[in-house]
Amino acid sequence: MFRLLISTGEVSGDLQGSLLVSALIREANQRSIPLELVALGGPRMQAAGAELIANTASIGAIGFWEALPLVIPTLRVQDKLDNFLEQHPPDALVLIDYMGPNIRLGNKLRNLFPSLPIVYYIAPQEWAWRLGDSGSTNLIKFTDMILAIFQAEADFYSQRGGNVVWVGHPMLDTLKELPSPNVALEQLGLNPDQKLLLLFPASRSQELRYLLPSLLQAAVLLQKHDPSLYVIVPAGLESFEEPLKKSLQHEGVIGRVLSAKETDKLKPFLFSAASIALGKSGTINMELALNDVPQVVGYKVSRITAFLARRILNFNVDHISPVNLLLKRRLVPELVQENFSPQGIADSAIPLLSESKERSSMLEGYSELRKKLGDPGVTDRAARSIIELISS
Repeated sequence: MFRLLISTGEVSGDLQGSLLVSALIREANQRSIPLELVALGGPRMQAAGAELIANTASIGAIGFWEALPLVIPTLRVQDKLDNFLEQHPPDALVLIDYMGPNIRLGNKLRNLFPSLPIVYYIAPQEWAWRLGDSGSTNLIKFTDMILAIFQAEADFYSQRGGNVVWVGHPMLDTLKELPSPNVALEQLGLNPDQKLLLLFPASRSQELRYLLPSLLQAAVLLQKHDPSLYVIVPAGLESFEEPLKKSLQHEGVIGRVLSAKETDKLKPFLFSAASIALGKSGTINMELALNDVPQVVGYKVSRITAFLARRILNFNVDHISPVNLLLKRRLVPELVQENFSPQGIADSAIPLLSESKERSSMLEGYSELRKKLGDPGVTDRAARSIIELISS
């Protein structure tokens, strides 16, 4: 039995991990390779067929101050992993996204097991951002293969001597034929005269504090502008459901919260019915773009983190949304830190609610984006590369 350890965290990592787990099982079965998949991940990966060492779907933060509450949960996960490694050393390691913890884990296992095959899938976007003058994570030093989801990512690491395979963006594998908007509205319990406003405020607990209030207040402003707007908020994590419901009620938003399980089933209907989406930067931006949902994106961290990043670490990035990063221009409106205000979000959203030039331009940009993402079958290509590496 070949034991493959997969490590990721947060909601998006759990989703990407589940797609890869399914593809690895298919590929191993086709080759008659006995494969044991163990993981740091979440419930989606477990449902796909991986044995969880620890649940890391809710462990993730952006920023220094924001990461402090997660120190103890992270140490507990590390203890569980150390105990597992001591008794069940892996035959290979696959790291998915989750930059800080995975960089540390990759370096640690490279030192513990010098000949261990290590693959990084969805690597840090160093081609898009810099930390100080260089900002390198030295990823190439501890990996045997990097599976790149962006061509720019593949170019960045290959030019620096990495063994890189460009597989394409995994969201391509999640695309489904969408129902008609009227069918979708009916499935969601809305009438044809209503418009759907989607909110994607959080995949990390810190975002409930820093992003959610502004997004909900922006939704209230938009509902005053257009009373036909109804809000649906996918919860992301089960633990977010009650805080989200209370916040909607507190802000006076007309709408409801969907559980994570409901969201997975209803995504095609949500995307078809949506007139617009407001949310955080991240994987969801790409998913919305691939399903032609106009969107406004933003992000905010604590003042301490913002000060340290700007003034001390000289962190800078041209764009925060992967859509804009890939197109190298501001297609999707972005509001960051001080500009992430209810009025600013609403002002950016209003032109997208009608058949405007802003809306048309965004949808045309989405078409351009698709051409840069590769072809479907991404996770199968990734799984094939991993299996070929570990079985060679």
